[in-house]
Amino acid sequence: MKHQTAWHAPDVLVIGGGAAGLMAAITAGQRGCSVVVVEHGPEVGRKILISGGGRCNFTNTEMRADRFLSANRHFVKSALSRYKPEDFLALLAKHSIAWHEKKLGQLFCDHSARDIVSMLLAECAAAGVRILTDTRIRHVSRSGDAFRVESSAGEFQPKAVILASGGLSIPKLGASSFAYDVARQFDVPVIKPEPALVPLVFDQPQDGWLKTLAGVSLPVRVSCGKTVFDEALLFTHRGLSGPALLQISSYWQAGQAVKVDMLPGQDLAALLMGLKKAGSKAKAPAALARWLPQRLAAALAAQKASDRPMAEWADKDIQALAQRAQNMQLFPTGTEGFAKAEVTRGGVDTRALSSRSMQVEAVPGLFMVGEAVDVTGWLGGYNFHWAWASGHAAGEAAAQFRAA
Repeated sequence: MKHQTAWHAPDVLVIGGGAAGLMAAITAGQRGCSVVVVEHGPEVGRKILISGGGRCNFTNTEMRADRFLSANRHFVKSALSRYKPEDFLALLAKHSIAWHEKKLGQLFCDHSARDIVSMLLAECAAAGVRILTDTRIRHVSRSGDAFRVESSAGEFQPKAVILASGGLSIPKLGASSFAYDVARQFDVPVIKPEPALVPLVFDQPQDGWLKTLAGVSLPVRVSCGKTVFDEALLFTHRGLSGPALLQISSYWQAGQAVKVDMLPGQDLAALLMGLKKAGSKAKAPAALARWLPQRLAAALAAQKASDRPMAEWADKDIQALAQRAQNMQLFPTGTEGFAKAEVTRGGVDTRALSSRSMQVEAVPGLFMVGEAVDVTGWLGGYNFHWAWASGHAAGEAAAQFRAA
């Protein structure tokens, strides 16, 4: 065991140096706690650095509880109500970090996601937080009024532990089941983790035409059950991606159909009937290409469409072609998995946690935050804001464990 120091008995030990963990550490440190952050990777904030094309979509102006998935749909309300987008923007202003809004309330850094990490590190330093990287946690247990955490940097004996080690998404950044393993060790139930905000794949022979359109993108309306998103769709070599499909993937379950309207807000049947009445000599590919990308128009037309000019089409055939484009039912065979998933759906069951403090109800001093918890936000800054809000809630509550 390595040499023990005063830092091996902190008030609060945060396991995980991502967005939620750093926010929790800052918040607890600002309230007078001695805090240590343990990160198993070579640096903190690695998921922040790669997000948003390197500019980090750090929050959303349209923050609402109904834009999060959880077995307990009310769970997010408390934390979100006490840490809002305006609070994070105030922190950016303090550090003179410029930002801009893209679309749908999505906020990004003007310069670089590294600005966010630098800001969090500066706040950690100001709050007296100690950060250890390349440090592996081997075991967590409870001993009297304190915890015992065995690590490659020696044994820690914190009064409180905040588990912020994330979910299973993006394993190349070191994602692991650690949070779930610790939860189960303390008899905290875990809802099966699954990939979310992830491309969908189609491996049935009849879906082969989708893959011939790799690279084609267009705005669509996509739905699964009663959930609907109007966003961009991207055809890939494996299936479908783009914001619309990533959003709906969080709601999709194996066996369900995904419906796609390739021309939202318009009546393609009426448009095609107009061509017929005008005596158009255009054939189906050229007709559809007036409103759809050319490659997509050709692919749709190739699916049993007549080779005659539109002027000669039967009304029922026009209706059938419009249906293929505006009410297409697709049956994904799966997803591209955690390697391509932006976040993890499922995780630590929120029914075991306090929605106000993120503390495990049956284990005083043990907190669980961020992606490790069964809370999944929409694409567009919602998951980062959940990290800030849940980390802030836990850090605030952990202050009660500060040494007298």
